[in-house]
Amino acid sequence: MQSSAANPIRGIVLKILSVLVFLVMSTCIKMAGDGMATGEITFYRSFFAIFPILGYLAWRGELKTAFQTKSIWGQITRGFVGVVSMTFSFYGLVRLPLPDAIAINYAMPLFSVIFAAIFLKEVLRIYRITAVIIGLTGVLIISWPKLTLIEHAGSSEAAFGAMALIASATLGAVAMLLVRRLVQTEKSSTIVLYFSLTASVFSLFSIPLGWPPMTMEQQLLLMIAGFCGGLAQILMTESYRYAEVSTIAPFEYTSIVFGLIVSYFLFGDVPEPMMLVGTAIVICAGIFIIYRESRLGLERKAMRKLVTPQG
Repeated sequence: MQSSAANPIRGIVLKILSVLVFLVMSTCIKMAGDGMATGEITFYRSFFAIFPILGYLAWRGELKTAFQTKSIWGQITRGFVGVVSMTFSFYGLVRLPLPDAIAINYAMPLFSVIFAAIFLKEVLRIYRITAVIIGLTGVLIISWPKLTLIEHAGSSEAAFGAMALIASATLGAVAMLLVRRLVQTEKSSTIVLYFSLTASVFSLFSIPLGWPPMTMEQQLLLMIAGFCGGLAQILMTESYRYAEVSTIAPFEYTSIVFGLIVSYFLFGDVPEPMMLVGTAIVICAGIFIIYRESRLGLERKAMRKLVTPQG
């Protein structure tokens, strides 16, 4: 299939649709997840995501080559790190209000900047360092009220939930670095497919820890969550075919607006002022990093034109 022509509006619409479908996924997990094993949730989320992904690959005519990989151990490593990150994420999601879980997860790109400097030796300039520090301060503002409750009976679940989400964001950032290495030799569709497959297999190892029996309603909710996870991944992938990353990425933050609405009407959660302040700080830091990356990309492109012989 030929590459898509630039169409920023279509890209933005697809990105927002992906955010909404991911929100449906999270909402289904939160509705079904109370009292369930996180490994069980992870399995359903991963396994039922495979079906829309396979349909998408068949539609693009890429199904025959989707399983071809030059780095099977890279795929497995990325899958293991990703599934542990996902498990922590679901643990926190069922124990915290939906907007809080979404906001803490915004720390992932901030951690990825730090890890890229440590492991990939990327140069950190003062602008990005400042943005990361400010962003992590925002995450601390969101998390601190929960973390300080750890000594109080009945409140420890919120504290552990916040810590689990921070751990999820940290491991998610590591997974992002692994994906950056994989994309040098692998197709995006192959990476997505192998992640769902490996996550499904790895999550089965949690069965000995106990998978409590589910009701039909819980099973249906988790099946929908898994399907939505795969569909949202497809929509997100398609969005980047029509516009630059710097154009699309800021719309990820619409998830907090939708999350606040859904959380209020479905779960009766009223956002705390500290949570809103911290979220605003994290979003501003994230958008600034995206803006700086966009500017640096334009500067590098201009430099390449200057040094490329003409004619």
